[in-house]
Amino acid sequence: MTDNLANLAKSGRLKVEAYSAIEFKGLVTSAGKRLADARNEALSEESRFDLAYNACHSLALAALRRRGYRAENRAVVFQVLEQTVGMPAAKWRVLSKCHDLRNLAEYEGHSDVDTRLLADLIGIANELEALVIALG
Repeated sequence: MTDNLANLAKSGRLKVEAYSAIEFKGLVTSAGKRLADARNEALSEESRFDLAYNACHSLALAALRRRGYRAENRAVVFQVLEQTVGMPAAKWRVLSKCHDLRNLAEYEGHSDVDTRLLADLIGIANELEALVIALG
């Protein structure tokens, strides 16, 4: 697991950076608040998607930071979830798809949210939260 992360650091996709328990706790706490809001069905699907996506990003970054690395690119934190928390490729690929959709919304104004994808995103976020908290 760690060898893959070290190889990504050698290639420049990751940077080695000492773990900070304070940063880890802050990322997990922030993600928890966003995820709680994302579960609120009174909010628009666009808002819930944004909240769930950002919760996942914070959690994935916390997992990467726990291993002593930092990513240069937002998408990389999802791509290494298999190495950081053991998340199967099929699940981090959903997060990667959500990253692409987030970019379309953020940079090009496309904000159509698929209800099924939103449910999958929130489900994966719940699972990711448990995996990251277990890293403690």
